[in-house]
Amino acid sequence: MSGPGERGRSALVVIDMINTYDHEDAELLAPAAERVVRVLADLIGRARDAGVPVIYANDNFGLWRSHQGELVASALSSPHAGLVEPIRPDDASLFVVKARHSIFYDTPMSYLLWHLDVGTVVLTGQVTEQCVLYSALDAHIRHLEVTVPRDAVASIHPHLAVAALEMMERNMGARIVLAKELGFQDSW
Repeated sequence: MSGPGERGRSALVVIDMINTYDHEDAELLAPAAERVVRVLADLIGRARDAGVPVIYANDNFGLWRSHQGELVASALSSPHAGLVEPIRPDDASLFVVKARHSIFYDTPMSYLLWHLDVGTVVLTGQVTEQCVLYSALDAHIRHLEVTVPRDAVASIHPHLAVAALEMMERNMGARIVLAKELGFQDSW
């Protein structure tokens, strides 16, 4: 069994993109999400083709009986379904429901990553200055390597997103890249 930092596999984590955009700040977030959907869809496709686990970590939006199927169906029946359809989970995708900002807070994410022998998480999705930032910190303190493709994350406040990416890079040693720079074939 490997210790911290010795695991080699990568996982692509898609944060909070299964979304109805029927919440506070949605009018600011939806246009940013629209800008990243095509990039994220390509990234998800490349990860799937390379056999890299794709894990959706999604807020339950306070619906405590919600599950993957209900969240996806709700998002696909919303006026913003076009932001979800290109990146929807397939049958091989993994799904973790979360209730707070971090993908790790009171979720099985740590165990899932350990079980999959993951040492590097590629964090994508929304919101850069909130859930992506807090998840990067929690990944860092768990001795996971963190990569964030800056063109595959969406923000509410662009100036805070710039600061968040800089904090991830400086304080957590995260690798901040463009999605096209990721080569999943090297992740095993």
